[in-house]
Amino acid sequence: MGYGREIYAAAENELRERRRLAEEDADRRRAVFYRSCPRAQQIERTLAGTSVGAARAVLSGKDTAETLKAMKEKNLGLQTELTLLMKEHGIDGTAPHYRCSACRDTGYVDGKMCSCLKDLLRTESYRRLNALTPLSLSTFESFSLQYYSDEPREERPSDRSIMRNTLRYCINYARQFGPDSPNVILTGNTGLGKTHLSLAIANVVIKKGYGVVYSSVGSLITKLENEHFGRDTGTEALDSLQSCDLLILDDLGTEFRNSFSTSAIYGVINSRLLLKKPTIISTNLSTKEMTDYYSERFASRIIGSYDRIAFVGRDIRQQKRSEAAAGKAPKP
Repeated sequence: MGYGREIYAAAENELRERRRLAEEDADRRRAVFYRSCPRAQQIERTLAGTSVGAARAVLSGKDTAETLKAMKEKNLGLQTELTLLMKEHGIDGTAPHYRCSACRDTGYVDGKMCSCLKDLLRTESYRRLNALTPLSLSTFESFSLQYYSDEPREERPSDRSIMRNTLRYCINYARQFGPDSPNVILTGNTGLGKTHLSLAIANVVIKKGYGVVYSSVGSLITKLENEHFGRDTGTEALDSLQSCDLLILDDLGTEFRNSFSTSAIYGVINSRLLLKKPTIISTNLSTKEMTDYYSERFASRIIGSYDRIAFVGRDIRQQKRSEAAAGKAPKP
């Protein structure tokens, strides 16, 4: 990925903090050990001094084989004694416990970027994209079906019955989420719970350890424009949109539309379809409106590749405002 300077700086700061904490913890453990066992400190000082002694022996130009052999035997004896002392005092070592043993929290192994740094860069990129739409993650438990009418209709089931199935679908989607999960488009008017349930899905999927990017389409278009036209360094937004385990695009159709935005949205959606990575889209648009706003090709790509989940009923936010104005307790 082409990460910008700020992403790299944040990841490297995190690694520095990890090293600092690991080394401070090692210093504390070492100090406690030395207080209870002064002999251990003497041994470590002696071991540290043998390398200097070996160097002097080599530089002296004399036959050093016997000297080095004696030093090695002495060191082995001291190391054995130190190991026994640690065992007696319940110490598992005085070296720092780095989060990544491969690179010792430096981010690099033999000059190559370590997987831990790659993970940090990816996580920081996702975090910044999610911050474009600062919404709090919700839960399925806080989603109330009481705001949907239970009155039967001649042509279809009641709103509550439909939304009960919608809720059940979203719960199962989140619980069973994996790399081969289907693409989903949540459709319906404003205020019917699309954002609530998509954030609840994100909450569960994140807890399962997957990388999730959640943002409004409008915010992402702004970020992509800045990268495309050189106002931001790096290409982490576009790369992260394509690589994350689950992408949730909120409010498709509310963004300012122009040739760039339409092309960018289609490009992201099409790339993820080709990569077989699941995407969830929420929109107030009907299929016809989607065709009119974008193109027939765009709408066809969505219709043919996404599960359509309908949201029906009356605007919940308006219902809550009416209850508040009337002094009624909110529905459970």
